[in-house]
Amino acid sequence: MENTREIFDLSSLCQHRARAARSGGKAEFLFAESAARLVDRLADIKRHFTVALELGCRDGALARRMLGERKADQVIASDIAPAFLIRAPAPSLLADAEALPFAPRSFDLVLSNLALHWTNDLPGALLQLRHALRPDGLLLATLFSGGTLQELREAWLAAESDLENGASPRVSPFADARDLAALLQRAGFALPVVDTDTLTATYSDALALMRDLRDMGETNALRERRRNFTRRATLLRAATIYQERFARPDGRIAATFEITTLTAWAPAESQQQPLPRGSAAARLAQALGTQEHKAGDKARP
Repeated sequence: MENTREIFDLSSLCQHRARAARSGGKAEFLFAESAARLVDRLADIKRHFTVALELGCRDGALARRMLGERKADQVIASDIAPAFLIRAPAPSLLADAEALPFAPRSFDLVLSNLALHWTNDLPGALLQLRHALRPDGLLLATLFSGGTLQELREAWLAAESDLENGASPRVSPFADARDLAALLQRAGFALPVVDTDTLTATYSDALALMRDLRDMGETNALRERRRNFTRRATLLRAATIYQERFARPDGRIAATFEITTLTAWAPAESQQQPLPRGSAAARLAQALGTQEHKAGDKARP
């Protein structure tokens, strides 16, 4: 029986990623930029990893870089699209973030570059990743979040409202960074850190953006999407609205990509622990050089 709780159609997602693999890397600039930032963050962590997992490996560029810089002895590349695994370095295997085929405590590092935003059950996936990590193992992941493609979403909504008497979902819903921090804690991770960067890409027009999204494998895979072909009039209306609302002075349009980075550790006794409540040796007012007042008291001028 069909699972109506699923947001994404994973069979369509696999087809989109297979098409992206066949495109020969025409639109990999966002993934390359995000991967470089992940490697930079790893450089700040003075630790050598033995066995790492790259979840959503695409062509395996991140795994190759990890091995080339000797940040890990072994990197296992995984993806839900066989077409990408063919291009990734061995060992590699087919794996879905929602059904990981790994024993508990298999890795001391899990990397995921712009893949987890396609997960139907993100809380469950994070929990599985935490179980797959050894104590004090590191999760370092990026995913599209919040304001990603907000301009395209607005243009499609307006176009369909104008011409088709109602809108259908065209752009994926993206998690908010604040919600992601809560999900890491819910999954049992220690020392979670969530931060967001906003990248803006420019295109000649909205159709060029849509072609890039197709080559990225990031086109609509929502289960509730319309299954019929998009009307030409609606497509052109969306492109026109995009141009009218989001064109820059030089005529190019802007597209927002919000990338959130998750950094968290599997719990371990060796990690720093917060002090018990009320165990502070000095009062905050003393440290700030001010006068302490009881709750409800008004500060004197």
